[in-house]
Amino acid sequence: MAFSKIERRRKIKLRVRKNISGTAERPRMSVFRSNKQISVQLIDDVNGKTLAASSSLLKEIADQKGTKSEVAAMVGKNIAEVAQKAGISVVVFDRNGYLYHGRVKQLADAAREAGLKF
Repeated sequence: MAFSKIERRRKIKLRVRKNISGTAERPRMSVFRSNKQISVQLIDDVNGKTLAASSSLLKEIADQKGTKSEVAAMVGKNIAEVAQKAGISVVVFDRNGYLYHGRVKQLADAAREAGLKF
């Protein structure tokens, strides 16, 4: 029997996470995508701390109009700015089991353009 969508994504996520880990110098940039919103965190897995976060629910992003892909690009730009203020310039990208396509790709491209390296 085929896996459900959620089980399939969970298996992909575990397969990717066994190879990816974040440190304080190079945190893991984890993306979460729901049907309406998108959020991203910079995580130090060694200490178990979130160093920075951004979401489409932030007031400055939620007030602007745009498609979901445009909002994802705004979130990517915002996380890059927050990371630069925290002194982070290099990250490890964790797509969290989602395909690198659409909103996830828009977020990553915008973060790269704003100065994050991964």
